[in-house]
Amino acid sequence: MNPVVVIPTFVSTRSQREGGSIITTYDHPTPLSQEGDLPRCLESLTKVEGIGQIIVLVAAEPSIAHKAAQKIQVIAARFPELHIAVIGAAEAGLVQQRMEQLGLGKLTREVGLSGYGAVRNLGLVVACALGFDAVVFLDDDEVVTDADFLRRAMYGLGKLTRKGIPILAKTGFYYNSEGSYLSKSQNKWYNRFWQQGSAFNKWIERAMNAPRLSRSNHVCGGCLALHKEAFKRLSFDPWIPRGEDLDYMLDLRMYGSDIWFDNKWSLHHLPPESASEGTRFRQDIYRWLYEYRKMEYSRTQIDLMQVKPSSLEPYPGPFLEPSIVRRIRITAFLRSLARPDKKAYRKAAKAARTEAVQYAQRNCTKYFEFQFVWSELMSRIEGDQILSTALVRSAVSRAEAVAGANANGRVVERDPRVEKAGDVVEAGAPAAPQAGVPEQLAAQYSNIDPGMTSEIRLNLAD
Repeated sequence: MNPVVVIPTFVSTRSQREGGSIITTYDHPTPLSQEGDLPRCLESLTKVEGIGQIIVLVAAEPSIAHKAAQKIQVIAARFPELHIAVIGAAEAGLVQQRMEQLGLGKLTREVGLSGYGAVRNLGLVVACALGFDAVVFLDDDEVVTDADFLRRAMYGLGKLTRKGIPILAKTGFYYNSEGSYLSKSQNKWYNRFWQQGSAFNKWIERAMNAPRLSRSNHVCGGCLALHKEAFKRLSFDPWIPRGEDLDYMLDLRMYGSDIWFDNKWSLHHLPPESASEGTRFRQDIYRWLYEYRKMEYSRTQIDLMQVKPSSLEPYPGPFLEPSIVRRIRITAFLRSLARPDKKAYRKAAKAARTEAVQYAQRNCTKYFEFQFVWSELMSRIEGDQILSTALVRSAVSRAEAVAGANANGRVVERDPRVEKAGDVVEAGAPAAPQAGVPEQLAAQYSNIDPGMTSEIRLNLAD
Protein backbone atom coordinates (compact mmCIF):
# COMPACT_ATOMS: atom_id res chain seq x y z
CA MET A 1 0.00 0.00 0.00
CA ASN A 2 1.06 3.62 -0.42
CA PRO A 3 0.09 5.41 2.81
CA VAL A 4 0.40 9.12 3.53
CA VAL A 5 0.85 10.41 7.07
CA VAL A 6 -1.43 13.35 7.89
CA ILE A 7 -0.74 15.57 10.91
CA PRO A 8 -3.17 18.38 11.80
CA THR A 9 -1.63 21.22 13.78
CA PHE A 10 -3.53 24.13 15.32
CA VAL A 11 -2.01 27.59 15.63
CA SER A 12 -3.53 30.52 17.48
CA THR A 13 -2.69 34.02 18.61
CA ARG A 14 -3.40 32.76 22.13
CA SER A 15 -2.70 29.52 23.98
CA GLN A 16 -6.42 29.00 24.61
CA ARG A 17 -9.12 30.26 22.27
CA GLU A 18 -12.08 30.53 24.62
CA GLY A 19 -13.40 33.37 22.48
CA GLY A 20 -13.75 31.13 19.44
CA SER A 21 -16.87 29.29 18.35
CA ILE A 22 -17.69 25.88 19.76
CA ILE A 23 -16.21 24.31 16.62
CA THR A 24 -12.98 26.31 16.57
CA THR A 25 -12.11 25.92 20.26
CA TYR A 26 -9.22 23.44 20.34
CA ASP A 27 -7.66 21.48 23.18
CA HIS A 28 -4.02 22.47 22.68
CA PRO A 29 -3.52 25.25 20.11
CA THR A 30 0.09 26.36 19.71
CA PRO A 31 0.67 30.12 20.09
CA LEU A 32 2.06 31.65 16.91
CA SER A 33 5.13 32.83 18.83
CA GLN A 34 6.02 29.31 20.03
CA GLU A 35 7.24 26.19 18.24
CA GLY A 36 4.95 23.81 20.05
CA ASP A 37 5.23 20.02 19.88
CA LEU A 38 5.35 19.51 16.11
CA PRO A 39 9.20 19.48 15.84
CA ARG A 40 9.35 16.70 18.42
CA CYS A 41 6.79 14.68 16.47
CA LEU A 42 8.61 15.15 13.16
CA GLU A 43 11.94 14.27 14.75
CA SER A 44 10.47 10.96 15.91
CA LEU A 45 9.27 10.18 12.38
CA THR A 46 12.81 10.38 11.00
CA LYS A 47 13.43 7.01 12.64
CA VAL A 48 10.39 5.27 11.14
CA GLU A 49 11.24 2.78 8.41
CA GLY A 50 9.39 3.15 5.12
CA ILE A 51 8.08 6.62 5.96
CA GLY A 52 6.97 8.37 2.80
CA GLN A 53 4.90 11.48 2.25
CA ILE A 54 3.85 13.55 5.27
CA ILE A 55 1.14 16.19 5.04
CA VAL A 56 0.88 18.81 7.78
CA LEU A 57 -2.47 20.62 7.89
CA VAL A 58 -2.20 24.10 9.40
CA ALA A 59 -5.40 25.33 11.04
CA ALA A 60 -5.25 28.94 12.22
CA GLU A 61 -7.34 32.05 12.59
CA PRO A 62 -7.75 33.84 9.24
CA SER A 63 -5.80 36.87 10.45
CA ILE A 64 -2.65 34.78 11.00
CA ALA A 65 -3.19 32.00 8.43
CA HIS A 66 -0.26 33.08 6.22
CA LYS A 67 2.14 33.50 9.15
CA ALA A 68 1.07 30.18 10.63
CA ALA A 69 1.72 28.28 7.38
CA GLN A 70 5.03 30.06 7.00
CA LYS A 71 6.01 29.15 10.56
CA ILE A 72 5.19 25.47 10.01
CA GLN A 73 7.11 25.47 6.72
CA VAL A 74 10.19 26.77 8.54
CA ILE A 75 9.86 23.89 11.00
CA ALA A 76 9.42 21.38 8.17
CA ALA A 77 12.56 22.69 6.45
CA ARG A 78 14.60 21.48 9.44
CA PHE A 79 13.84 17.88 8.44
CA PRO A 80 15.14 17.54 4.87
CA GLU A 81 15.20 13.76 5.25
CA LEU A 82 11.40 13.78 5.47
CA HIS A 83 9.05 14.52 2.57
CA ILE A 84 6.76 17.11 4.17
CA ALA A 85 4.06 19.09 2.39
CA VAL A 86 2.51 21.96 4.35
CA ILE A 87 -1.17 22.53 3.58
CA GLY A 88 -2.41 25.90 4.74
CA ALA A 89 -5.10 28.41 3.81
CA ALA A 90 -3.77 28.85 0.27
CA GLU A 91 -4.02 25.13 -0.48
CA ALA A 92 -7.43 24.90 1.22
CA GLY A 93 -8.51 27.68 -1.13
CA LEU A 94 -7.38 25.62 -4.10
CA VAL A 95 -9.44 22.67 -2.90
CA GLN A 96 -12.53 24.86 -2.45
CA GLN A 97 -12.09 26.41 -5.87
CA ARG A 98 -11.77 23.02 -7.54
CA MET A 99 -14.84 21.67 -5.76
CA GLU A 100 -16.86 24.62 -7.03
CA GLN A 101 -15.54 24.05 -10.56
CA LEU A 102 -16.73 20.46 -10.33
CA GLY A 103 -20.22 21.63 -9.43
CA LEU A 104 -20.07 20.55 -5.80
CA GLY A 105 -20.78 24.00 -4.38
CA LYS A 106 -19.18 25.74 -1.42
CA LEU A 107 -18.24 23.30 1.32
CA THR A 108 -16.14 25.52 3.59
CA ARG A 109 -17.87 24.24 6.73
CA GLU A 110 -17.46 20.60 5.75
CA VAL A 111 -13.95 20.62 4.25
CA GLY A 112 -11.44 23.18 5.44
CA LEU A 113 -9.25 24.44 8.25
CA SER A 114 -11.87 25.27 10.89
CA GLY A 115 -12.91 22.52 13.28
CA TYR A 116 -11.54 19.07 13.97
CA GLY A 117 -13.82 17.22 11.55
CA ALA A 118 -13.41 19.64 8.65
CA VAL A 119 -9.62 19.62 9.03
CA ARG A 120 -9.51 15.84 8.86
CA ASN A 121 -11.80 15.92 5.83
CA LEU A 122 -9.40 18.30 4.09
CA GLY A 123 -6.60 15.82 4.75
CA LEU A 124 -8.67 13.03 3.17
CA VAL A 125 -9.48 15.14 0.10
CA VAL A 126 -5.83 16.07 -0.43
CA ALA A 127 -4.73 12.45 0.01
CA CYS A 128 -7.37 11.29 -2.47
CA ALA A 129 -6.41 13.93 -5.04
CA LEU A 130 -2.74 12.97 -4.80
CA GLY A 131 -3.51 9.29 -5.32
CA PHE A 132 -2.73 7.72 -1.94
CA ASP A 133 -4.70 4.61 -1.03
CA ALA A 134 -4.34 4.87 2.76
CA VAL A 135 -4.15 7.68 5.33
CA VAL A 136 -2.45 7.44 8.72
CA PHE A 137 -3.49 10.24 11.08
CA LEU A 138 -1.12 11.45 13.80
CA ASP A 139 -1.44 14.34 16.26
CA ASP A 140 1.34 16.89 16.58
CA ASP A 141 1.76 16.22 20.33
CA GLU A 142 2.68 12.56 19.81
CA VAL A 143 6.01 10.77 19.61
CA VAL A 144 6.62 7.61 17.58
CA THR A 145 9.26 5.34 19.13
CA ASP A 146 8.72 2.21 17.02
CA ALA A 147 10.72 2.01 13.77
CA ASP A 148 8.04 -0.39 12.45
CA PHE A 149 5.23 2.06 13.21
CA LEU A 150 4.09 2.44 9.59
CA ARG A 151 4.25 -1.27 8.85
CA ARG A 152 2.19 -1.95 11.96
CA ALA A 153 -0.26 0.72 10.80
CA MET A 154 -0.75 -1.08 7.49
CA TYR A 155 -1.01 -4.56 9.00
CA GLY A 156 -4.26 -6.12 7.83
CA LEU A 157 -5.58 -2.94 6.19
CA GLY A 158 -7.51 -3.80 3.05
CA LYS A 159 -7.52 -7.50 3.88
CA LEU A 160 -10.48 -9.77 4.55
CA THR A 161 -11.03 -11.59 7.81
CA ARG A 162 -11.67 -15.32 7.83
CA LYS A 163 -15.36 -14.49 7.72
CA GLY A 164 -14.89 -12.24 4.69
CA ILE A 165 -15.20 -8.95 6.57
CA PRO A 166 -13.00 -6.20 5.05
CA ILE A 167 -10.65 -4.31 7.37
CA LEU A 168 -10.89 -0.74 6.09
CA ALA A 169 -10.19 1.25 9.25
CA LYS A 170 -8.09 0.51 12.29
CA THR A 171 -6.81 2.25 15.38
CA GLY A 172 -3.96 1.71 17.77
CA PHE A 173 -3.41 3.14 21.23
CA TYR A 174 -1.06 5.48 23.01
CA TYR A 175 1.02 5.47 26.14
CA ASN A 176 0.72 8.55 28.34
CA SER A 177 3.51 10.41 30.15
CA GLU A 178 3.51 7.72 32.84
CA GLY A 179 4.06 4.95 30.30
CA SER A 180 0.55 3.56 30.74
CA TYR A 181 -2.23 3.01 28.20
CA LEU A 182 -4.85 3.51 30.93
CA SER A 183 -6.71 6.77 31.35
CA LYS A 184 -5.65 8.99 34.23
CA SER A 185 -9.21 8.93 35.52
CA GLN A 186 -10.10 10.66 38.75
CA ASN A 187 -12.55 8.73 40.90
CA LYS A 188 -13.62 11.77 42.90
CA TRP A 189 -17.02 12.46 44.37
CA TYR A 190 -17.73 15.15 41.79
CA ASN A 191 -17.14 12.61 38.99
CA ARG A 192 -19.60 10.05 40.31
CA PHE A 193 -21.89 10.52 37.31
CA TRP A 194 -19.05 10.91 34.77
CA GLN A 195 -16.91 7.76 34.83
CA GLN A 196 -15.55 8.23 31.32
CA GLY A 197 -11.97 7.31 32.25
CA SER A 198 -12.78 4.20 34.24
CA ALA A 199 -15.19 2.98 31.54
CA PHE A 200 -12.48 3.38 28.92
CA ASN A 201 -9.99 1.53 31.13
CA LYS A 202 -12.32 -1.46 31.41
CA TRP A 203 -12.65 -1.62 27.64
CA ILE A 204 -8.97 -1.27 26.75
CA GLU A 205 -7.80 -3.82 29.34
CA ARG A 206 -10.08 -6.33 27.68
CA ALA A 207 -8.90 -5.34 24.18
CA MET A 208 -5.22 -5.58 25.13
CA ASN A 209 -5.75 -9.21 26.19
CA ALA A 210 -7.59 -10.12 22.97
CA PRO A 211 -6.03 -11.28 19.68
CA ARG A 212 -4.04 -8.64 17.79
CA LEU A 213 -7.01 -7.33 15.79
CA SER A 214 -10.42 -7.04 17.40
CA ARG A 215 -13.56 -5.03 16.78
CA SER A 216 -13.08 -1.64 18.40
CA ASN A 217 -15.33 0.49 20.60
CA HIS A 218 -12.75 3.25 20.74
CA VAL A 219 -10.71 5.32 18.29
CA CYS A 220 -7.45 7.11 18.96
CA GLY A 221 -7.54 9.86 16.33
CA GLY A 222 -3.80 10.31 16.58
CA CYS A 223 -3.19 6.64 15.79
CA LEU A 224 -5.71 5.96 13.05
CA ALA A 225 -5.32 4.27 9.65
CA LEU A 226 -7.99 4.48 6.95
CA HIS A 227 -8.15 2.60 3.67
CA LYS A 228 -9.38 4.68 0.74
CA GLU A 229 -12.46 2.47 0.45
CA ALA A 230 -13.44 3.78 3.89
CA PHE A 231 -12.59 7.45 3.49
CA LYS A 232 -14.02 7.68 -0.04
CA ARG A 233 -17.33 6.48 1.36
CA LEU A 234 -17.58 8.36 4.66
CA SER A 235 -16.29 11.70 5.89
CA PHE A 236 -15.63 12.87 9.40
CA ASP A 237 -18.41 14.86 11.01
CA PRO A 238 -17.64 18.61 10.80
CA TRP A 239 -20.46 19.47 13.21
CA ILE A 240 -19.11 17.63 16.24
CA PRO A 241 -17.04 19.97 18.46
CA ARG A 242 -14.54 17.30 19.54
CA GLY A 243 -14.34 13.51 19.60
CA GLU A 244 -14.58 13.31 15.81
CA ASP A 245 -12.43 10.18 15.90
CA LEU A 246 -14.78 8.11 18.06
CA ASP A 247 -17.71 9.57 16.15
CA TYR A 248 -16.18 8.18 12.94
CA MET A 249 -16.39 4.69 14.43
CA LEU A 250 -20.10 5.20 15.11
CA ASP A 251 -20.60 6.52 11.57
CA LEU A 252 -18.90 3.47 10.09
CA ARG A 253 -21.14 1.18 12.10
CA MET A 254 -24.26 3.03 11.02
CA TYR A 255 -23.19 2.62 7.40
CA GLY A 256 -22.41 -1.09 7.82
CA SER A 257 -18.67 -1.11 8.42
CA ASP A 258 -16.38 -1.01 11.46
CA ILE A 259 -13.05 0.02 12.99
CA TRP A 260 -10.58 -2.55 14.29
CA PHE A 261 -8.28 -2.23 17.28
CA ASP A 262 -4.64 -3.31 16.87
CA ASN A 263 -3.03 -3.99 20.25
CA LYS A 264 0.44 -4.13 18.66
CA TRP A 265 0.33 -0.63 17.18
CA SER A 266 1.12 2.26 19.51
CA LEU A 267 2.85 5.58 20.11
CA HIS A 268 3.33 8.06 22.97
CA HIS A 269 0.93 10.91 23.62
CA LEU A 270 2.55 13.83 25.45
CA PRO A 271 0.15 16.79 25.31
CA PRO A 272 0.73 20.07 27.11
CA GLU A 273 -1.52 20.85 30.05
CA SER A 274 -4.93 22.22 29.18
CA ALA A 275 -5.34 25.88 30.02
CA SER A 276 -8.94 25.36 31.14
CA GLU A 277 -10.46 22.02 32.09
CA GLY A 278 -13.85 23.72 32.39
CA THR A 279 -13.70 24.84 28.76
CA ARG A 280 -12.81 21.33 27.70
CA PHE A 281 -15.75 19.92 29.65
CA ARG A 282 -18.00 22.45 27.93
CA GLN A 283 -16.78 21.01 24.62
CA ASP A 284 -17.60 17.54 25.94
CA ILE A 285 -21.12 18.67 26.82
CA TYR A 286 -21.71 19.84 23.26
CA ARG A 287 -20.08 16.67 21.96
CA TRP A 288 -22.11 14.12 23.89
CA LEU A 289 -25.44 15.91 23.56
CA TYR A 290 -24.85 16.20 19.83
CA GLU A 291 -23.77 12.55 19.61
CA TYR A 292 -26.85 11.40 21.49
CA ARG A 293 -29.22 13.38 19.25
CA LYS A 294 -27.40 12.22 16.13
CA MET A 295 -27.67 8.56 17.16
CA GLU A 296 -31.31 9.08 18.06
CA TYR A 297 -32.03 10.56 14.63
CA SER A 298 -30.16 7.73 12.86
CA ARG A 299 -32.64 5.21 14.25
CA THR A 300 -35.39 6.87 12.21
CA GLN A 301 -33.53 6.22 8.94
CA ILE A 302 -34.31 2.89 7.27
CA ASP A 303 -31.07 2.89 5.25
CA LEU A 304 -28.81 3.01 8.33
CA MET A 305 -27.76 0.20 10.66
CA GLN A 306 -29.15 0.47 14.17
CA VAL A 307 -26.32 1.06 16.66
CA LYS A 308 -27.47 0.50 20.23
CA PRO A 309 -25.61 1.79 23.31
CA SER A 310 -25.69 -1.74 24.74
CA SER A 311 -23.42 -2.89 21.89
CA LEU A 312 -20.82 -0.35 23.02
CA GLU A 313 -20.30 -1.42 26.62
CA PRO A 314 -18.45 -0.57 28.76
CA TYR A 315 -17.46 2.48 26.69
CA PRO A 316 -18.85 4.65 25.12
CA GLY A 317 -22.30 3.05 25.49
CA PRO A 318 -23.32 4.82 28.74
CA PHE A 319 -22.62 8.20 27.12
CA LEU A 320 -25.10 7.51 24.31
CA GLU A 321 -28.12 6.77 26.53
CA PRO A 322 -30.93 9.20 27.44
CA SER A 323 -29.48 9.56 30.96
CA ILE A 324 -26.54 11.52 29.50
CA VAL A 325 -28.57 14.75 29.69
CA ARG A 326 -29.12 14.44 33.45
CA ARG A 327 -25.57 13.25 34.11
CA ILE A 328 -24.08 16.20 32.25
CA ARG A 329 -26.04 18.72 34.29
CA ILE A 330 -25.20 17.09 37.62
CA THR A 331 -21.49 16.74 36.80
CA ALA A 332 -21.18 20.33 35.58
CA PHE A 333 -22.81 21.54 38.82
CA LEU A 334 -20.66 19.35 41.10
CA ARG A 335 -17.44 20.32 39.35
CA SER A 336 -18.37 24.01 39.55
CA LEU A 337 -18.34 23.56 43.33
CA ALA A 338 -15.16 21.50 43.66
CA ARG A 339 -12.77 22.28 40.82
CA PRO A 340 -10.52 25.37 40.59
CA ASP A 341 -11.94 26.42 37.20
CA LYS A 342 -15.30 27.29 38.73
CA LYS A 343 -16.28 30.04 36.30
CA ALA A 344 -15.74 27.83 33.25
CA TYR A 345 -17.74 25.01 34.84
CA ARG A 346 -20.61 27.37 35.62
CA LYS A 347 -20.56 28.41 31.98
CA ALA A 348 -20.58 24.74 31.01
CA ALA A 349 -23.53 24.06 33.30
CA LYS A 350 -25.46 26.87 31.62
CA ALA A 351 -24.61 25.48 28.18
CA ALA A 352 -25.96 22.08 29.20
CA ARG A 353 -29.39 23.65 29.77
CA THR A 354 -29.60 25.85 26.68
CA GLU A 355 -27.03 26.36 23.93
CA ALA A 356 -25.70 22.80 23.75
CA VAL A 357 -29.19 21.31 23.54
CA GLN A 358 -30.18 23.73 20.79
CA TYR A 359 -26.96 23.09 18.89
CA ALA A 360 -27.55 19.33 18.93
CA GLN A 361 -31.15 19.65 17.78
CA ARG A 362 -30.25 22.11 15.03
CA ASN A 363 -27.37 20.10 13.54
CA CYS A 364 -27.99 16.40 14.23
CA THR A 365 -29.27 15.63 10.70
CA LYS A 366 -26.64 17.50 8.68
CA TYR A 367 -23.94 14.82 8.65
CA PHE A 368 -26.22 12.31 6.96
CA GLU A 369 -27.22 14.84 4.31
CA PHE A 370 -23.57 15.64 3.63
CA GLN A 371 -22.69 11.99 2.94
CA PHE A 372 -24.58 12.13 -0.35
CA VAL A 373 -22.27 14.96 -1.41
CA TRP A 374 -19.11 13.39 0.06
CA SER A 375 -19.14 10.22 -2.01
CA GLU A 376 -19.63 12.24 -5.19
CA LEU A 377 -16.89 14.67 -4.14
CA MET A 378 -14.34 11.92 -3.55
CA SER A 379 -15.26 10.17 -6.78
CA ARG A 380 -14.53 13.33 -8.78
CA ILE A 381 -11.48 14.38 -6.77
CA GLU A 382 -9.68 11.01 -6.80
CA GLY A 383 -6.49 11.40 -8.80
CA ASP A 384 -7.65 14.79 -10.15
CA GLN A 385 -4.69 16.03 -12.16
CA ILE A 386 -5.71 19.67 -12.11
CA LEU A 387 -6.06 19.84 -8.33
CA SER A 388 -3.03 17.67 -7.58
CA THR A 389 -0.83 19.81 -9.83
CA ALA A 390 -2.09 23.02 -8.22
CA LEU A 391 -1.50 21.63 -4.71
CA VAL A 392 2.03 20.54 -5.58
CA ARG A 393 2.79 23.89 -7.14
CA SER A 394 1.52 25.81 -4.11
CA ALA A 395 3.31 23.61 -1.55
CA VAL A 396 6.56 23.72 -3.49
CA SER A 397 6.33 27.50 -3.87
CA ARG A 398 6.10 27.98 -0.11
CA ALA A 399 8.93 25.53 0.53
CA GLU A 400 11.18 27.31 -1.97
CA ALA A 401 10.37 30.70 -0.47
CA VAL A 402 11.37 29.46 2.98
CA ALA A 403 14.50 27.76 1.63
CA GLY A 404 15.52 30.94 -0.15
CA ALA A 405 14.89 33.08 2.91
CA ASN A 406 16.93 30.74 5.07
CA ALA A 407 19.79 30.91 2.60
CA ASN A 408 19.72 34.73 2.47
CA GLY A 409 18.86 35.32 6.10
CA ARG A 410 15.76 37.35 5.27
CA VAL A 411 12.06 37.29 6.10
CA VAL A 412 10.02 34.96 3.91
CA GLU A 413 7.98 36.64 1.22
CA ARG A 414 5.66 34.61 -0.95
CA ASP A 415 4.21 35.23 -4.36
CA PRO A 416 0.84 36.86 -3.58
CA ARG A 417 -0.71 35.03 -6.51
CA VAL A 418 0.01 31.77 -4.72
CA GLU A 419 -1.25 33.08 -1.38
CA LYS A 420 -4.55 33.99 -3.02
CA ALA A 421 -4.79 30.38 -4.21
CA GLY A 422 -4.49 31.28 -7.89
CA ASP A 423 -6.52 29.50 -10.51
CA VAL A 424 -6.36 25.74 -10.38
CA VAL A 425 -7.43 25.42 -13.99
CA GLU A 426 -4.38 27.30 -15.22
CA ALA A 427 -1.98 25.77 -12.73
CA GLY A 428 1.06 24.41 -14.52
CA ALA A 429 3.74 21.96 -13.49
CA PRO A 430 5.64 22.86 -10.32
CA ALA A 431 8.87 24.76 -10.62
CA ALA A 432 12.14 22.89 -10.30
CA PRO A 433 12.45 22.23 -6.55
CA GLN A 434 15.40 23.00 -4.39
CA ALA A 435 17.11 20.37 -2.28
CA GLY A 436 14.73 18.74 0.18
CA VAL A 437 11.60 19.88 -1.66
CA PRO A 438 9.41 17.06 -3.03
CA GLU A 439 9.10 17.17 -6.82
CA GLN A 440 5.95 15.10 -6.89
CA LEU A 441 4.18 14.60 -3.58
CA ALA A 442 2.23 11.53 -4.58
CA ALA A 443 5.40 9.71 -5.61
CA GLN A 444 6.98 9.87 -2.16
CA TYR A 445 5.98 6.64 -0.50
CA SER A 446 7.13 3.12 0.09
CA ASN A 447 4.89 0.19 -0.77
CA ILE A 448 4.02 -1.64 2.44
CA ASP A 449 2.59 -5.14 2.57
CA PRO A 450 -0.50 -5.24 4.82
CA GLY A 451 0.47 -8.73 5.98
CA MET A 452 -0.73 -12.25 5.41
CA THR A 453 -4.44 -12.80 6.01
CA SER A 454 -3.67 -16.11 7.70
CA GLU A 455 -1.82 -14.21 10.44
CA ILE A 456 -4.97 -12.40 11.51
CA ARG A 457 -7.20 -13.85 14.23
CA LEU A 458 -10.13 -11.70 15.11
CA ASN A 459 -11.87 -11.40 18.45
CA LEU A 460 -15.38 -12.05 17.15
CA ALA A 461 -18.00 -14.43 18.45
CA ASP A 462 -19.15 -17.09 16.01
